[in-house]
Amino acid sequence: MPHVVTQSCCADASCVLACPVNCIHPAPGEPGFGTAEMLYIDAAACVDCGACTTACPVGAIDHVSRLTPDQLPFVELNADYFVGEPHAERTPLALVPKPSYDVGPLRVAIVGAGPAGLYAADELLKVRGMTVHVYDRLLTPHGLVRAGVAPDHVRTKRALDLFAKIEQEQGFDYRLGVEVGTDITHAQLRASYDAVLYSSGAATDRRLGVPGEDLPGSVSATELVAWYNGHPDRAHDRHDLNHRRAVVVGNGNVALDVARVLTLPAEHLAATDISDIALAALRESRIEEVVVLGRRGPDQAAFTLPELVGLTGEHDIDIVVEGEIDEISPKTRQLAALARREPLGEGRRRIVFRFLAETERILGDDRVTGVEVERTRLETDADGVVRGVRTGETEVIEAGLVVRSVGYRARPVPDLPFDEQRAVVPNDAGRVEPGTYVAGWIKRGPNGFIGTNKTDATETVASLLADAAAGLLPAPTAVPPTAVGLGAIDLAGWQRIATAERRAGAAVGRPRVKLLDRDALGAAARV
Repeated sequence: MPHVVTQSCCADASCVLACPVNCIHPAPGEPGFGTAEMLYIDAAACVDCGACTTACPVGAIDHVSRLTPDQLPFVELNADYFVGEPHAERTPLALVPKPSYDVGPLRVAIVGAGPAGLYAADELLKVRGMTVHVYDRLLTPHGLVRAGVAPDHVRTKRALDLFAKIEQEQGFDYRLGVEVGTDITHAQLRASYDAVLYSSGAATDRRLGVPGEDLPGSVSATELVAWYNGHPDRAHDRHDLNHRRAVVVGNGNVALDVARVLTLPAEHLAATDISDIALAALRESRIEEVVVLGRRGPDQAAFTLPELVGLTGEHDIDIVVEGEIDEISPKTRQLAALARREPLGEGRRRIVFRFLAETERILGDDRVTGVEVERTRLETDADGVVRGVRTGETEVIEAGLVVRSVGYRARPVPDLPFDEQRAVVPNDAGRVEPGTYVAGWIKRGPNGFIGTNKTDATETVASLLADAAAGLLPAPTAVPPTAVGLGAIDLAGWQRIATAERRAGAAVGRPRVKLLDRDALGAAARV
Protein backbone atom coordinates (compact mmCIF):
# COMPACT_ATOMS: atom_id res chain seq x y z
CA MET A 1 0.00 0.00 0.00
CA PRO A 2 1.91 3.09 -1.18
CA HIS A 3 -0.25 5.65 0.67
CA VAL A 4 -2.58 5.49 3.66
CA VAL A 5 -5.14 7.81 5.28
CA THR A 6 -4.62 8.50 8.99
CA GLN A 7 -6.76 9.67 11.89
CA SER A 8 -6.77 13.37 11.06
CA CYS A 9 -8.85 12.69 7.94
CA CYS A 10 -11.57 15.30 7.45
CA ALA A 11 -13.37 13.28 4.71
CA ASP A 12 -13.90 16.32 2.49
CA ALA A 13 -13.19 14.37 -0.74
CA SER A 14 -10.44 16.66 -2.05
CA CYS A 15 -8.16 13.63 -2.28
CA VAL A 16 -10.88 11.59 -4.00
CA LEU A 17 -11.20 14.11 -6.80
CA ALA A 18 -7.41 14.41 -7.15
CA CYS A 19 -6.84 10.65 -7.50
CA PRO A 20 -6.39 9.75 -11.21
CA VAL A 21 -7.37 6.10 -10.72
CA ASN A 22 -10.32 6.50 -8.31
CA CYS A 23 -8.78 4.37 -5.57
CA ILE A 24 -10.02 6.40 -2.56
CA HIS A 25 -13.39 5.39 -1.17
CA PRO A 26 -16.18 5.90 -0.31
CA ALA A 27 -16.34 8.55 -3.00
CA PRO A 28 -19.16 11.07 -3.63
CA GLY A 29 -22.23 9.18 -4.79
CA GLU A 30 -21.14 5.90 -3.16
CA PRO A 31 -22.84 4.42 -0.08
CA GLY A 32 -21.16 5.65 3.05
CA PHE A 33 -19.72 8.87 1.68
CA GLY A 34 -20.23 11.66 4.18
CA THR A 35 -21.06 9.21 6.97
CA ALA A 36 -18.03 6.88 6.97
CA GLU A 37 -15.55 7.48 9.78
CA MET A 38 -12.80 8.24 7.29
CA LEU A 39 -11.71 7.60 3.70
CA TYR A 40 -9.69 4.58 2.60
CA ILE A 41 -7.05 3.99 -0.10
CA ASP A 42 -7.15 0.72 -2.04
CA ALA A 43 -3.62 -0.69 -2.12
CA ALA A 44 -4.42 -2.80 -5.19
CA ALA A 45 -5.34 0.26 -7.27
CA CYS A 46 -3.03 2.98 -5.90
CA VAL A 47 -0.33 3.99 -8.41
CA ASP A 48 1.76 5.91 -5.85
CA CYS A 49 1.48 9.23 -7.71
CA GLY A 50 1.12 11.32 -4.56
CA ALA A 51 -1.67 13.51 -5.93
CA CYS A 52 -3.81 12.78 -2.88
CA THR A 53 -1.14 14.00 -0.45
CA THR A 54 -1.05 17.36 -2.19
CA ALA A 55 -4.84 17.68 -2.29
CA CYS A 56 -5.51 16.73 1.35
CA PRO A 57 -6.31 19.95 3.25
CA VAL A 58 -5.26 18.54 6.64
CA GLY A 59 -2.17 16.51 5.77
CA ALA A 60 -3.81 13.22 6.72
CA ILE A 61 -2.31 11.09 3.90
CA ASP A 62 1.21 9.75 4.05
CA HIS A 63 3.36 7.13 2.36
CA VAL A 64 3.28 3.85 4.22
CA SER A 65 7.05 3.95 4.64
CA ARG A 66 6.77 7.17 6.66
CA LEU A 67 4.10 6.06 9.12
CA THR A 68 4.96 6.13 12.80
CA PRO A 69 4.45 2.95 14.85
CA ASP A 70 1.30 4.51 16.32
CA GLN A 71 -0.11 4.99 12.80
CA LEU A 72 0.47 1.43 11.60
CA PRO A 73 -3.06 0.28 12.63
CA PHE A 74 -4.34 2.41 9.73
CA VAL A 75 -2.71 0.05 7.25
CA GLU A 76 -4.93 -2.76 8.55
CA LEU A 77 -7.98 -0.50 8.71
CA ASN A 78 -7.57 0.46 5.05
CA ALA A 79 -7.18 -3.19 4.03
CA ASP A 80 -10.16 -4.32 6.13
CA TYR A 81 -12.45 -1.76 4.47
CA PHE A 82 -11.87 -3.14 0.98
CA VAL A 83 -12.56 -6.72 2.10
CA GLY A 84 -16.20 -5.74 2.64
CA GLU A 85 -16.34 -2.95 0.02
CA PRO A 86 -14.26 -4.05 -3.00
CA HIS A 87 -15.34 -1.13 -5.28
CA ALA A 88 -14.68 -3.03 -8.50
CA GLU A 89 -16.09 -0.19 -10.64
CA ARG A 90 -13.33 2.37 -11.15
CA THR A 91 -14.67 4.92 -13.61
CA PRO A 92 -12.67 8.12 -12.90
CA LEU A 93 -14.84 10.67 -11.16
CA ALA A 94 -13.61 13.41 -13.50
CA LEU A 95 -15.84 11.94 -16.20
CA VAL A 96 -18.97 12.59 -14.16
CA PRO A 97 -20.51 15.86 -15.47
CA LYS A 98 -21.63 18.52 -12.99
CA PRO A 99 -24.68 20.66 -13.70
CA SER A 100 -23.87 24.08 -15.12
CA TYR A 101 -26.10 27.05 -14.33
CA ASP A 102 -26.13 30.29 -16.30
CA VAL A 103 -27.66 32.49 -13.62
CA GLY A 104 -25.91 35.82 -14.05
CA PRO A 105 -24.72 37.97 -11.12
CA LEU A 106 -26.25 37.03 -7.77
CA ARG A 107 -25.88 38.32 -4.22
CA VAL A 108 -26.08 35.68 -1.48
CA ALA A 109 -25.94 36.08 2.31
CA ILE A 110 -24.62 33.12 4.29
CA VAL A 111 -25.43 33.10 8.00
CA GLY A 112 -22.78 31.12 9.85
CA ALA A 113 -19.02 31.26 9.18
CA GLY A 114 -18.18 27.65 10.05
CA PRO A 115 -17.16 24.85 7.65
CA ALA A 116 -20.64 24.44 6.11
CA GLY A 117 -20.94 28.16 5.40
CA LEU A 118 -17.46 28.48 3.93
CA TYR A 119 -17.83 25.36 1.77
CA ALA A 120 -21.11 26.83 0.48
CA ALA A 121 -19.34 30.12 -0.28
CA ASP A 122 -16.66 28.21 -2.16
CA GLU A 123 -19.26 26.49 -4.34
CA LEU A 124 -21.18 29.72 -4.98
CA LEU A 125 -18.09 31.68 -5.95
CA LYS A 126 -17.42 29.25 -8.80
CA VAL A 127 -20.28 31.05 -10.57
CA ARG A 128 -19.26 34.14 -12.51
CA GLY A 129 -20.42 37.43 -10.99
CA MET A 130 -21.31 35.96 -7.59
CA THR A 131 -21.10 38.09 -4.43
CA VAL A 132 -21.17 36.32 -1.06
CA HIS A 133 -21.36 38.02 2.34
CA VAL A 134 -20.84 35.66 5.29
CA TYR A 135 -22.50 36.76 8.54
CA ASP A 136 -21.69 35.47 12.02
CA ARG A 137 -22.58 36.68 15.50
CA LEU A 138 -18.96 36.12 16.61
CA LEU A 139 -16.10 38.45 15.71
CA THR A 140 -14.11 35.49 14.37
CA PRO A 141 -15.04 32.95 11.67
CA HIS A 142 -14.38 29.22 11.13
CA GLY A 143 -16.85 27.82 13.67
CA LEU A 144 -15.94 24.50 15.27
CA VAL A 145 -12.58 24.28 13.48
CA ARG A 146 -11.46 27.28 15.55
CA ALA A 147 -13.52 26.71 18.70
CA GLY A 148 -14.40 22.99 18.67
CA VAL A 149 -11.49 20.93 17.34
CA ALA A 150 -9.22 19.93 20.22
CA PRO A 151 -6.12 22.16 20.36
CA ASP A 152 -3.74 19.21 20.09
CA HIS A 153 -5.36 18.05 16.82
CA VAL A 154 -2.98 20.33 14.96
CA ARG A 155 -3.26 18.54 11.62
CA THR A 156 -7.04 18.72 11.62
CA LYS A 157 -6.77 22.46 12.17
CA ARG A 158 -4.98 22.71 8.82
CA ALA A 159 -8.46 23.07 7.39
CA LEU A 160 -8.02 26.72 8.42
CA ASP A 161 -5.55 27.08 5.55
CA LEU A 162 -8.26 25.95 3.13
CA PHE A 163 -10.70 28.46 4.60
CA ALA A 164 -8.13 31.23 4.15
CA LYS A 165 -7.97 30.38 0.45
CA ILE A 166 -11.76 30.55 0.16
CA GLU A 167 -11.67 33.97 1.81
CA GLN A 168 -9.36 35.21 -0.96
CA GLU A 169 -11.84 34.41 -3.73
CA GLN A 170 -13.23 37.38 -5.63
CA GLY A 171 -16.68 38.39 -4.39
CA PHE A 172 -16.18 37.14 -0.80
CA ASP A 173 -16.55 39.30 2.32
CA TYR A 174 -17.46 38.98 6.00
CA ARG A 175 -20.01 40.67 8.23
CA LEU A 176 -18.72 39.42 11.61
CA GLY A 177 -20.19 40.43 14.94
CA VAL A 178 -23.72 40.58 13.53
CA GLU A 179 -26.46 38.48 15.10
CA VAL A 180 -29.24 37.71 12.65
CA GLY A 181 -32.58 38.11 14.39
CA THR A 182 -31.23 40.90 16.61
CA ASP A 183 -28.92 43.20 14.66
CA ILE A 184 -30.56 42.41 11.33
CA THR A 185 -33.69 40.42 10.51
CA HIS A 186 -34.33 37.64 8.06
CA ALA A 187 -36.71 39.94 6.19
CA GLN A 188 -33.99 42.56 5.82
CA LEU A 189 -31.57 39.98 4.48
CA ARG A 190 -34.14 38.66 2.02
CA ALA A 191 -34.76 42.22 0.79
CA SER A 192 -31.03 42.82 0.27
CA TYR A 193 -29.91 39.53 -1.32
CA ASP A 194 -31.10 37.17 -4.03
CA ALA A 195 -30.86 34.32 -1.51
CA VAL A 196 -30.05 33.69 2.15
CA LEU A 197 -28.35 30.46 3.22
CA TYR A 198 -28.26 29.52 6.91
CA SER A 199 -25.42 27.34 8.22
CA SER A 200 -25.70 28.26 11.88
CA GLY A 201 -24.86 24.83 13.28
CA ALA A 202 -25.94 23.26 16.58
CA ALA A 203 -24.83 25.53 19.39
CA THR A 204 -26.34 23.88 22.47
CA ASP A 205 -25.82 20.53 24.14
CA ARG A 206 -28.33 17.78 24.78
CA ARG A 207 -29.21 17.35 28.45
CA LEU A 208 -29.10 14.15 30.46
CA GLY A 209 -32.39 14.83 32.25
CA VAL A 210 -31.17 13.44 35.58
CA PRO A 211 -31.23 14.91 39.12
CA GLY A 212 -28.20 17.03 39.99
CA GLU A 213 -27.45 17.99 36.40
CA ASP A 214 -27.30 21.69 37.25
CA LEU A 215 -25.04 21.44 40.29
CA PRO A 216 -21.80 23.46 40.25
CA GLY A 217 -19.14 21.14 38.87
CA SER A 218 -21.56 19.63 36.32
CA VAL A 219 -20.85 21.16 32.91
CA SER A 220 -21.58 20.35 29.31
CA ALA A 221 -18.83 19.38 26.91
CA THR A 222 -19.98 22.34 24.81
CA GLU A 223 -19.01 24.69 27.63
CA LEU A 224 -15.71 22.99 28.47
CA VAL A 225 -14.56 22.72 24.85
CA ALA A 226 -15.43 26.37 24.26
CA TRP A 227 -13.45 27.27 27.40
CA TYR A 228 -10.22 25.56 26.46
CA ASN A 229 -10.51 26.73 22.85
CA GLY A 230 -10.90 30.38 23.84
CA HIS A 231 -14.45 30.96 22.60
CA PRO A 232 -15.32 34.54 23.67
CA ASP A 233 -18.60 33.37 25.25
CA ARG A 234 -16.77 30.92 27.53
CA ALA A 235 -13.08 31.88 27.65
CA HIS A 236 -13.37 33.47 31.10
CA ASP A 237 -15.35 30.65 32.73
CA ARG A 238 -13.87 29.06 35.83
CA HIS A 239 -13.76 25.27 36.20
CA ASP A 240 -12.72 23.64 39.47
CA LEU A 241 -10.02 21.12 38.58
CA ASN A 242 -8.95 20.68 42.22
CA HIS A 243 -10.22 17.09 42.39
CA ARG A 244 -8.66 13.70 41.74
CA ARG A 245 -11.30 12.35 39.39
CA ALA A 246 -13.53 13.65 36.62
CA VAL A 247 -16.33 11.74 34.87
CA VAL A 248 -17.34 12.22 31.25
CA VAL A 249 -20.85 10.97 30.49
CA GLY A 250 -20.91 9.80 26.87
CA ASN A 251 -18.19 8.24 24.76
CA GLY A 252 -18.18 10.00 21.41
CA ASN A 253 -15.22 11.77 19.83
CA VAL A 254 -15.83 14.96 21.83
CA ALA A 255 -15.85 12.93 25.05
CA LEU A 256 -12.45 11.49 24.11
CA ASP A 257 -11.17 14.98 23.30
CA VAL A 258 -12.26 16.26 26.71
CA ALA A 259 -10.74 13.27 28.53
CA ARG A 260 -7.47 13.68 26.67
CA VAL A 261 -7.17 17.43 27.28
CA LEU A 262 -7.86 16.92 31.00
CA THR A 263 -5.16 14.23 31.32
CA LEU A 264 -2.39 15.33 28.96
CA PRO A 265 0.61 17.00 30.62
CA ALA A 266 -0.03 20.72 30.26
CA GLU A 267 3.28 21.23 28.50
CA HIS A 268 2.02 19.04 25.63
CA LEU A 269 -0.68 21.65 25.06
CA ALA A 270 1.59 24.66 25.51
CA ALA A 271 2.67 24.61 21.86
CA THR A 272 -0.93 24.63 20.56
CA ASP A 273 -3.50 27.41 20.21
CA ILE A 274 -5.25 26.49 23.48
CA SER A 275 -6.59 29.42 25.48
CA ASP A 276 -3.99 30.93 27.80
CA ILE A 277 -6.56 30.97 30.60
CA ALA A 278 -7.31 27.26 30.19
CA LEU A 279 -3.62 26.39 29.90
CA ALA A 280 -2.89 28.12 33.19
CA ALA A 281 -5.74 26.23 34.88
CA LEU A 282 -4.62 22.88 33.45
CA ARG A 283 -1.10 23.47 34.73
CA GLU A 284 -2.55 23.64 38.25
CA SER A 285 -5.04 20.79 37.75
CA ARG A 286 -5.08 17.96 40.32
CA ILE A 287 -7.11 15.61 38.10
CA GLU A 288 -5.44 12.20 37.98
CA GLU A 289 -8.19 10.12 36.37
CA VAL A 290 -11.01 10.66 33.89
CA VAL A 291 -13.71 7.96 33.68
CA VAL A 292 -15.52 7.84 30.31
CA LEU A 293 -19.00 6.31 30.66
CA GLY A 294 -20.98 4.53 27.96
CA ARG A 295 -24.44 3.10 28.53
CA ARG A 296 -23.94 0.34 25.95
CA GLY A 297 -21.07 -2.03 25.20
CA PRO A 298 -17.64 -1.54 23.60
CA ASP A 299 -18.84 -2.37 20.08
CA GLN A 300 -21.57 0.30 20.31
CA ALA A 301 -19.23 3.05 21.56
CA ALA A 302 -19.91 6.34 19.79
CA PHE A 303 -16.28 7.32 19.22
CA THR A 304 -14.80 6.58 15.81
CA LEU A 305 -12.03 4.07 15.34
CA PRO A 306 -9.60 6.70 13.97
CA GLU A 307 -10.09 8.78 17.12
CA LEU A 308 -9.41 5.73 19.29
CA VAL A 309 -6.25 4.90 17.34
CA GLY A 310 -5.11 8.48 17.85
CA LEU A 311 -5.65 8.17 21.60
CA THR A 312 -3.61 4.96 21.57
CA GLY A 313 -0.64 7.01 20.40
CA GLU A 314 -0.64 9.17 23.54
CA HIS A 315 2.24 7.69 25.52
CA ASP A 316 1.95 10.00 28.52
CA ILE A 317 -1.56 8.78 29.46
CA ASP A 318 -2.45 5.39 30.87
CA ILE A 319 -5.50 3.86 29.18
CA VAL A 320 -7.64 1.42 31.17
CA VAL A 321 -10.48 -0.56 29.58
CA GLU A 322 -12.74 -2.18 32.16
CA GLY A 323 -14.62 -5.44 31.63
CA GLU A 324 -14.33 -8.23 29.11
CA ILE A 325 -13.91 -7.25 25.47
CA ASP A 326 -15.22 -9.58 22.75
CA GLU A 327 -12.97 -8.96 19.73
CA ILE A 328 -15.74 -8.95 17.14
CA SER A 329 -14.89 -5.78 15.19
CA PRO A 330 -11.95 -3.50 14.43
CA LYS A 331 -13.11 -1.19 17.24
CA THR A 332 -13.26 -3.93 19.86
CA ARG A 333 -9.93 -5.38 18.69
CA GLN A 334 -8.34 -1.99 19.23
CA LEU A 335 -9.95 -1.69 22.66
CA ALA A 336 -8.74 -5.18 23.58
CA ALA A 337 -5.21 -4.21 22.55
CA LEU A 338 -5.47 -1.18 24.82
CA ALA A 339 -6.73 -3.35 27.68
CA ARG A 340 -3.63 -5.53 27.35
CA ARG A 341 -1.22 -2.59 27.36
CA GLU A 342 1.14 -2.45 30.33
CA PRO A 343 0.67 0.50 32.72
CA LEU A 344 3.09 3.32 32.03
CA GLY A 345 4.13 3.71 35.63
CA GLU A 346 3.69 5.92 38.66
CA GLY A 347 2.69 9.52 38.22
CA ARG A 348 0.81 9.06 34.96
CA ARG A 349 -2.72 10.31 34.60
CA ARG A 350 -5.16 7.85 33.17
CA ILE A 351 -8.36 7.53 31.15
CA VAL A 352 -10.74 4.72 32.15
CA PHE A 353 -13.30 3.36 29.68
CA ARG A 354 -16.35 2.00 31.52
CA PHE A 355 -19.15 0.47 29.47
CA LEU A 356 -22.66 -0.75 30.33
CA ALA A 357 -23.21 2.14 32.73
CA GLU A 358 -26.31 4.37 32.63
CA THR A 359 -26.10 7.65 34.54
CA GLU A 360 -28.82 7.67 37.19
CA ARG A 361 -28.09 10.95 38.95
CA ILE A 362 -25.33 13.42 39.74
CA LEU A 363 -24.58 13.56 43.45
CA GLY A 364 -23.85 16.49 45.72
CA ASP A 365 -25.43 19.25 47.81
CA ASP A 366 -23.77 22.56 46.97
CA ARG A 367 -21.52 21.06 44.28
CA VAL A 368 -20.77 17.77 42.52
CA THR A 369 -19.33 14.95 44.62
CA GLY A 370 -19.95 11.99 42.33
CA VAL A 371 -22.17 10.11 39.91
CA GLU A 372 -24.57 7.26 40.59
CA VAL A 373 -24.67 4.83 37.68
CA GLU A 374 -26.83 1.78 37.02
CA ARG A 375 -25.37 -1.24 35.32
CA THR A 376 -26.98 -2.25 32.03
CA ARG A 377 -27.06 -5.37 29.90
CA LEU A 378 -27.28 -5.53 26.13
CA GLU A 379 -30.46 -6.61 24.38
CA THR A 380 -31.31 -6.51 20.68
CA ASP A 381 -34.80 -5.21 19.91
CA ALA A 382 -37.13 -6.25 17.09
CA ASP A 383 -35.51 -3.73 14.73
CA GLY A 384 -32.06 -5.19 15.33
CA VAL A 385 -30.91 -2.23 17.46
CA VAL A 386 -28.67 -3.10 20.40
CA ARG A 387 -29.83 -1.28 23.52
CA GLY A 388 -28.61 -1.00 27.09
CA VAL A 389 -31.29 -2.27 29.48
CA ARG A 390 -31.14 -1.30 33.16
CA THR A 391 -30.42 -4.11 35.65
CA GLY A 392 -31.19 -2.35 38.94
CA GLU A 393 -27.58 -2.73 40.11
CA THR A 394 -26.10 0.66 41.02
CA GLU A 395 -22.76 2.05 42.11
CA VAL A 396 -21.30 5.45 42.95
CA ILE A 397 -18.26 6.95 41.25
CA GLU A 398 -16.73 9.73 43.33
CA ALA A 399 -15.80 12.77 41.24
CA GLY A 400 -15.48 16.53 41.54
CA LEU A 401 -16.19 17.31 37.88
CA VAL A 402 -18.85 15.80 35.62
CA VAL A 403 -18.86 16.60 31.90
CA ARG A 404 -22.02 15.82 29.95
CA SER A 405 -21.14 14.81 26.37
CA VAL A 406 -24.23 13.24 24.85
CA GLY A 407 -24.64 15.28 21.69
CA TYR A 408 -25.53 18.69 20.31
CA ARG A 409 -28.78 20.40 19.45
CA ALA A 410 -29.52 23.32 17.14
CA ARG A 411 -31.49 26.37 18.22
CA PRO A 412 -34.47 27.64 16.19
CA VAL A 413 -33.58 30.19 13.51
CA PRO A 414 -35.62 33.40 13.83
CA ASP A 415 -38.44 33.55 11.26
CA LEU A 416 -37.76 30.05 9.87
CA PRO A 417 -39.77 26.87 10.52
CA PHE A 418 -38.20 24.48 13.03
CA ASP A 419 -38.63 20.78 13.73
CA GLU A 420 -38.36 20.60 17.53
CA GLN A 421 -37.98 16.83 17.61
CA ARG A 422 -35.10 16.64 15.12
CA ALA A 423 -33.80 20.16 15.93
CA VAL A 424 -33.42 21.10 12.26
CA VAL A 425 -35.03 23.50 9.83
CA PRO A 426 -37.28 21.38 7.55
CA ASN A 427 -35.88 21.40 4.03
CA ASP A 428 -35.72 19.61 0.71
CA ALA A 429 -32.09 19.16 -0.35
CA GLY A 430 -31.30 22.35 1.57
CA ARG A 431 -34.24 24.34 0.18
CA VAL A 432 -36.58 25.83 2.79
CA GLU A 433 -38.32 27.85 0.08
CA PRO A 434 -37.00 29.55 -3.04
CA GLY A 435 -34.64 32.22 -1.73
CA THR A 436 -34.03 30.62 1.70
CA TYR A 437 -31.72 27.64 2.22
CA VAL A 438 -29.88 25.70 4.92
CA ALA A 439 -26.64 23.72 5.11
CA GLY A 440 -24.70 21.87 7.79
CA TRP A 441 -26.06 20.76 11.15
CA ILE A 442 -29.07 23.10 11.03
CA LYS A 443 -30.02 21.20 7.85
CA ARG A 444 -29.24 17.57 8.71
CA GLY A 445 -28.63 17.43 12.46
CA PRO A 446 -25.34 17.15 14.41
CA ASN A 447 -23.62 14.32 12.59
CA GLY A 448 -20.73 13.78 10.21
CA PHE A 449 -17.27 15.28 10.03
CA ILE A 450 -15.68 18.47 8.72
CA GLY A 451 -15.70 17.16 5.18
CA THR A 452 -19.32 16.00 5.40
CA ASN A 453 -20.21 19.68 5.19
CA LYS A 454 -18.62 19.92 1.76
CA THR A 455 -21.02 17.53 0.06
CA ASP A 456 -23.87 18.86 2.19
CA ALA A 457 -23.14 22.44 1.09
CA THR A 458 -22.71 21.38 -2.53
CA GLU A 459 -26.20 19.86 -2.50
CA THR A 460 -27.71 23.03 -1.02
CA VAL A 461 -25.92 25.30 -3.50
CA ALA A 462 -27.19 23.13 -6.35
CA SER A 463 -30.76 23.71 -5.11
CA LEU A 464 -30.12 27.45 -4.88
CA LEU A 465 -28.64 27.68 -8.38
CA ALA A 466 -31.44 25.55 -9.84
CA ASP A 467 -33.99 27.95 -8.36
CA ALA A 468 -32.06 30.91 -9.78
CA ALA A 469 -31.94 29.33 -13.24
CA ALA A 470 -35.69 28.71 -13.06
CA GLY A 471 -36.35 32.35 -12.19
CA LEU A 472 -37.72 31.49 -8.74
CA LEU A 473 -35.59 33.87 -6.67
CA PRO A 474 -37.34 37.13 -5.77
CA ALA A 475 -35.23 40.10 -6.90
CA PRO A 476 -33.61 42.16 -4.09
CA THR A 477 -35.30 45.46 -3.32
CA ALA A 478 -32.54 46.97 -1.15
CA VAL A 479 -28.77 47.38 -1.16
CA PRO A 480 -26.88 45.00 1.17
CA PRO A 481 -25.73 46.74 4.37
CA THR A 482 -22.04 47.57 4.60
CA ALA A 483 -19.82 46.29 7.39
CA VAL A 484 -19.41 49.87 8.61
CA GLY A 485 -23.16 50.42 8.62
CA LEU A 486 -23.66 47.27 10.70
CA GLY A 487 -20.74 47.97 13.02
CA ALA A 488 -19.34 44.68 11.76
CA ILE A 489 -15.87 43.31 11.09
CA ASP A 490 -15.24 42.67 7.41
CA LEU A 491 -12.67 40.39 5.77
CA ALA A 492 -9.89 42.95 6.15
CA GLY A 493 -10.68 43.29 9.85
CA TRP A 494 -10.61 39.53 10.34
CA GLN A 495 -7.26 39.34 8.56
CA ARG A 496 -5.87 41.93 10.99
CA ILE A 497 -7.11 39.84 13.92
CA ALA A 498 -5.54 36.70 12.43
CA THR A 499 -2.24 38.51 11.85
CA ALA A 500 -2.17 39.79 15.44
CA GLU A 501 -2.84 36.30 16.82
CA ARG A 502 -0.18 34.68 14.64
CA ARG A 503 2.42 37.30 15.56
CA ALA A 504 1.71 36.81 19.25
CA GLY A 505 2.02 33.05 18.73
CA ALA A 506 5.28 33.29 16.81
CA ALA A 507 6.83 35.15 19.74
CA VAL A 508 6.25 32.15 22.03
CA GLY A 509 6.52 29.24 19.56
CA ARG A 510 2.81 28.65 19.05
CA PRO A 511 0.63 28.75 15.90
CA ARG A 512 -1.38 31.62 17.40
CA VAL A 513 -2.33 33.16 20.71
CA LYS A 514 -6.06 33.69 20.58
CA LEU A 515 -7.63 36.97 21.60
CA LEU A 516 -10.28 36.05 24.15
CA ASP A 517 -12.80 38.90 24.39
CA ARG A 518 -14.74 41.22 22.13
CA ASP A 519 -12.83 44.35 23.11
CA ALA A 520 -9.45 42.85 22.27
CA LEU A 521 -10.78 41.37 19.01
CA GLY A 522 -12.39 44.66 18.02
CA ALA A 523 -9.22 46.60 18.77
CA ALA A 524 -7.11 44.23 16.68
CA ALA A 525 -9.58 44.47 13.79
CA ARG A 526 -9.31 48.27 13.77
CA VAL A 527 -5.50 48.46 13.83
